[in-house]
Amino acid sequence: MITGQDWLSAFPIRPATEAVDALRESWRVLAEQPRAHFHPGMKEPNLTKALKAYVENVTARERGLLGMWAAEGVLHNIDLETAKLTQERRTDIVYGWNDDARRIELVFEFKKVGRQKSHRTHYLREKGLGRFVTGIYSRRQAVAAMVGILIDAEDEVVPPLRDALADASLIAELKIRPTAAGSSFERPSVLFSTADFDTEHERDPDLAPSHGTIRVAHFFLAFGYPTSTKKPAKS
Repeated sequence: MITGQDWLSAFPIRPATEAVDALRESWRVLAEQPRAHFHPGMKEPNLTKALKAYVENVTARERGLLGMWAAEGVLHNIDLETAKLTQERRTDIVYGWNDDARRIELVFEFKKVGRQKSHRTHYLREKGLGRFVTGIYSRRQAVAAMVGILIDAEDEVVPPLRDALADASLIAELKIRPTAAGSSFERPSVLFSTADFDTEHERDPDLAPSHGTIRVAHFFLAFGYPTSTKKPAKS
């Protein structure tokens, strides 16, 4: 059984990094200019479906990635006595592969984020990051990824989002394990050089890997042209 911080050295970071890099490159290509079916005004599921199709059909093939890509995969919980489905969630994008001992699934959860507090709430709480903590995403997985789709300038979005992680009620809700320095996030990321920061979370035993926590890397992707949620000033 892997315990403590031993899991980090045992985690197969190379294929995970290859998946992250392929996804980021696919985003760069699709988002470099406004496209009729890929632009900031589109809903998250439509953006992630297009992104998954591109990374699977183009970038992953070019790079020789052998894992399986999936989008909008359905997860359920079931009552074992009645067989009633008690919870249903759809993951945005998943990259899965096998190593010598296990099946690994790296789940990417995407959220459009702007400068508003409501956007930070959407990203951080039960419909965003919380799905990797008390929800059923990434069951028994050690690593996951939150991906913020920036619809305002990065410096208007990301620093306030990091600051929000200092809120005591949010720390409790997300079961955040503090760093050795007492912070609620690790920056830079210890997982991926392209992530802005990591957070680590306690999970219930039926959801957690053997060492008891999940580490979530936080990425932020911008469109290749200016975007803003600010309304133009009236003339």
